[in-house]
Amino acid sequence: MKLILYSKPDCHLCEGLQEKLEKIEHLSFELEIRDITTREDWFAAYQYEIPVLFLSNHRGTEDTEELQPIPRPSPRASVKQLEQMLLKYIPNSEKNNAE
Repeated sequence: MKLILYSKPDCHLCEGLQEKLEKIEHLSFELEIRDITTREDWFAAYQYEIPVLFLSNHRGTEDTEELQPIPRPSPRASVKQLEQMLLKYIPNSEKNNAE
């Protein structure tokens, strides 16, 4: 499973979410951080929305992958709460591997 976090430098909400995602121990996933300042299309799409989190259901290129949006968690959410929220979006086959 791959999670994609659209972020930008010096965004405290982005950094906080990234730190919590990196502390999750009971789910196995690859976390890719995409800096929206490196591409105009990302910046235009997410400049007022970051942090934005997606589940990638396809291991294609950035332009062909299928992204499922994941609602932004509260900045106050704990690592455990974030993990529980992510479980709602993980396909059943991957849930079995996480348990």
